Amino acid sequence: MSILGAIKRFAAVGAVVLAAVSLQPTTASAAPQPVVGGTRAVQGEFPFMVRLSMGCGGSLYSPTVVLTAAHCVSGSGNNTSITATAGVVDLQSSSAIKVKSTKVLRAPGYNGSGKDWALIKLAAPINQPTLKIATNTTYNTGTFTVAGWGAAIEDGAQQRYMLKASVPFISDATCRAAGGAYSDLIAGEEICAGYAEGGTDTCQGDSGGPMFRKDNAGEYIQVGIVSWGIGCAQAGNPGVYTEVSTFASAIASAAATL
Repeated sequence: MSILGAIKRFAAVGAVVLAAVSLQPTTASAAPQPVVGGTRAVQGEFPFMVRLSMGCGGSLYSPTVVLTAAHCVSGSGNNTSITATAGVVDLQSSSAIKVKSTKVLRAPGYNGSGKDWALIKLAAPINQPTLKIATNTTYNTGTFTVAGWGAAIEDGAQQRYMLKASVPFISDATCRAAGGAYSDLIAGEEICAGYAEGGTDTCQGDSGGPMFRKDNAGEYIQVGIVSWGIGCAQAGNPGVYTEVSTFASAIASAAATL
């Protein structure tokens, strides 16, 4: 996977933070796209969503642990520099819950390809519903929901309100057929989603946020973590997500050490 071809969907605060669309190519001719396919989430709709101060998203794995992407953090160890914001759709709401980090645990062996998960330990619990993670591949199909905060155009400011969108599963074979960096998709560690015609996707700034769906009991379950992609909701360029079920056991073991 070339560093120019596959772009991680992380954005530092004040940089690109898009929700419900995907990253623009890093070429001079690439025009910024408006947010497409996304609608504003309702307060309380996804209470497990977390906004992280370094420009990423995340989900509440437990009241004191946030699950995010490995590429959103610099490594493992004590870390008090991250602020997690939760409990609101409106980031400027006076009801927003803000908690500092104490530790970070990045996926062992992470080197920029695959294994794109990390855990952030919080200084105090966030008393909101958590998001359970998939422990097998049963729900790695169908239509997924993605959500996050972001700008309406590439290089714009972070959005105040959370947006949500739906994206369908794409098979590994179809995803690889897109060519370029997609040819190096790591089966079993990454899962793709999006529309063949484009128009709806996750993007820079959504990194670390969850891709989820309803399980057979009607409860939300996380199947992916926003990782990388090429283009901004462009035809033939799907979003790529960490396949959570593959790492469920490792995530549980790591969380138990925090």
